[in-house]
Amino acid sequence: MSKNRLSEKLIAALVTDGFEEIELVSPMDAISQVGGDCHIVSPKAEFVLGWTGDQWGEEFGIDVHLAKAEPESYDALLLPGGVLNPDSLRTDEDAIAFVKHFFDSGKPVAAICHGLWTLINAGVVRGRTVTSVESIRIDLENAGAIWKDEEVIVDNGLVTSRTPDDLPAFNEKLVEVFAAGKLAPTENTRGTAFAAGAG
Repeated sequence: MSKNRLSEKLIAALVTDGFEEIELVSPMDAISQVGGDCHIVSPKAEFVLGWTGDQWGEEFGIDVHLAKAEPESYDALLLPGGVLNPDSLRTDEDAIAFVKHFFDSGKPVAAICHGLWTLINAGVVRGRTVTSVESIRIDLENAGAIWKDEEVIVDNGLVTSRTPDDLPAFNEKLVEVFAAGKLAPTENTRGTAFAAGAG
C-alpha cells in the first residue's frame, strides 16, 4: 500500500469505555501507516478504557470530546466493537447524531464486531449488506440489514467485519474505501459488484 494513500484524511474513531482494544489500535495503525490521521472521539471527559480478553485494558487519551466534535471536519468514521462500548453509544443521542452525519453526507464508515449495534440505532442499516459478530445477526436482520458470514463486506462505503480475527482484511478494505472517499463502489470480499442496497 502507498504510504500516502490517506494523506490529509482525518478519521474519527468513536468509542467509549469497554471498546475492544485491538479493534481500535489495529485500524488506527493501518490508517497511520498510509498517511492518515485518526482522532479518538468520545463522550468521556479525558480518557477512555479499552477492553481486552475478559478484563479492562489500557487507558487512551481523548482527542475530542463528543459534545465538541464537528463531524463535518472528518472524512470517515471508525466504529470498533466490544460489548460495553456500542451498548452505551447506541443510547447516546449525540453519538447517534454524529454517526448519522457520515451517512447523510455520503462519507465512508467502517464498523467491526458489535460496533454495528450503534448503526442499528442510527437507522442506517436497512437494505445494506453487512457482516458482524454472530450474536447480533438477528438484531441487524430485524433492522432490515442483509447479513452474511464473511470476513469483510463493503456496501456502498460501509465496511464491516466480524471479529478481531478479520482485522487484516478489515484494515485493507478500510484503507481502500477511506482513500476512495464518498460512496465507494459496493463490493464484497470476493470483489463481486452489487447494486446499492441489493444483496
